Amino acid sequence: MKEYEVIIIGAGHAGCEAAFACARKGHKTLLTSVSLDNIALLACNPSIGGTAKGHLVREIDALGGEMGLAADEACLQLRMLNKGKGAAVQSLRSQTDKYLYHSVMKRRLESTENLDLATMEIVGISVKDNKVCGVINNYGERYIASAVIVACGVYLKSEIITGEYRKSSGPSGFSSADSLSQNLIDLGLNLRRFKTGTPARADGRTLDYEKMERQNGDSDIYSFSFLNPPLNKEQMPCYLTYTTEQTHNLIRANLDRAPMYSGGIKGKGPRYCPCIEDKVVRFADKTRHQVFIEPEGANTAEVYLSGASTSLPVDLQQQMYSTIIGMSNVKLTRYAYAIEYDCIDSLMLDSTLCLKTIKGLYFAGQINGSSGYEEAAAQGLISGINAALYLEQKPPFILSRYDAYIGVLIDDLVTKGTQEPYRMMTSRAEYRIILRQDNADLRLTEKGRAIGLVDDFRWKKFNERKAATDNIMQGLEEKFTAKQTEKLFKDKNQPKFCGSLKLKELLQRPEISMDDLIKYLNVFRGEEKLLLDYAENEIKYQGYLKKEKQLINKMSKLENKSLPLNIDYFSIKGLRIEARQKLDSIRPLSISQASRISGVSPADIAVLMLHLKKYD
Repeated sequence: MKEYEVIIIGAGHAGCEAAFACARKGHKTLLTSVSLDNIALLACNPSIGGTAKGHLVREIDALGGEMGLAADEACLQLRMLNKGKGAAVQSLRSQTDKYLYHSVMKRRLESTENLDLATMEIVGISVKDNKVCGVINNYGERYIASAVIVACGVYLKSEIITGEYRKSSGPSGFSSADSLSQNLIDLGLNLRRFKTGTPARADGRTLDYEKMERQNGDSDIYSFSFLNPPLNKEQMPCYLTYTTEQTHNLIRANLDRAPMYSGGIKGKGPRYCPCIEDKVVRFADKTRHQVFIEPEGANTAEVYLSGASTSLPVDLQQQMYSTIIGMSNVKLTRYAYAIEYDCIDSLMLDSTLCLKTIKGLYFAGQINGSSGYEEAAAQGLISGINAALYLEQKPPFILSRYDAYIGVLIDDLVTKGTQEPYRMMTSRAEYRIILRQDNADLRLTEKGRAIGLVDDFRWKKFNERKAATDNIMQGLEEKFTAKQTEKLFKDKNQPKFCGSLKLKELLQRPEISMDDLIKYLNVFRGEEKLLLDYAENEIKYQGYLKKEKQLINKMSKLENKSLPLNIDYFSIKGLRIEARQKLDSIRPLSISQASRISGVSPADIAVLMLHLKKYD
């Protein structure tokens, strides 16, 4: 038998980050996959980031993860979303060369010490005395390990569906994993059936871009990774087009052939990323829907038809896509499909992403019911960190909801659970003014250093950036007279004033930006844009930040109010039956976590607080 310390099942975005974390922590690690050609596969949209997802990528990077670095290297176009809105909801999104991204991640995995890669299907997880002790592969080989991370994405008993056509298959034609599901059931896990989908790909040379709206990337924009300089490369354009009434009429006339409506699809799909059939039915008043034409790579003519995923039969797909503006002569290179797969009930996990009933067995990514590359990578990183700490017999690493979007993501999954593929959104974060993407390193890099994932080079860069940020904040204390600011105030239609004002007092005015200070007052020239954005946001939102910090201080007291692990909820008088059942099942670590459980009321929390006085 072969022996490792950690074995990771699946080499998608969760598996890759978990493997990097464990290996870099010095543990002998094996990363397995049904095919090494699907490492870090961008199976659906060829992009990284997006609203809230960009926050996750920057947090992964700040902790010493890999996704941001790979996304920067494979970037085709970079944009800042929601620039017209507040800084809390602005997020980076990169159009990504899917083939280069895979190649970059595979190369970095292969060059990482303590890490082996192997093609195999894991068909069983071995457990003894409620502790994981290894795995069995499809060849009958046994591998010993004290920690196992299950990160098999959407491959468990996966089926692709196009019209009446069904096939046992993973994404993009890769093999499904058909044996592990039963083993997980035998280990006591509850499985459920979820669904996702992907649009067709087309030959970009057959599209009429003159009838579409060109969308260019942003210039003077910083990268995902805090280690990289601002993006400075030629960017590829994307295009925006629309469906038509002809598109919608065709879909309505053929709903009986659409698996979503004919009963061919049973799995629960993502609410926030519906297929085109669902859009037409649910939003019947809309005369058109957006379709984004996005390049799949720098060296291919194939484009991705974002916003138009479907599981219609192939004959209808060709007709439907050709009714979209600018696509009358479209040639499809790959048909769209839906995919159904097994995943677990995430309420069975604790905040480290370890199964509550089996020590050393962790789960990360879409198998936990989440959707998206970024959500998967974030879970992979945290599961890898905690698997390593478990081996080292050290306290676990848990990010709270006010530490990071990663903390919100994991807390939602293990405390609230999900009945559909979970997607990260800024609205899920109560403290989003503090959890901005511009300050991810200031929030998390010191934590990454303490864990052991932030190397000396990143630590040096972080301290340099922190010092530069402090200098900018100190520079905002400088005073300028009315005469010095006269032209600025005139051009910005600001009332005249006498005396002097500090730069930060000028910046507090909504009409005045950091760019204005640089232009009119000749300050901060040559400073990094990311640092200037951070300083401006800290000044403009200081009132809101103060309120959020006060709320966090209040909530942290409840977070620190621990609940005993052996507490008998069924014996507590005054708790409603539903609350007793939910509390006993989830086993929250604190009063704060208990208060976020669906079905636990404020009255139940009051009863719990009274009960805890017995332990004081």
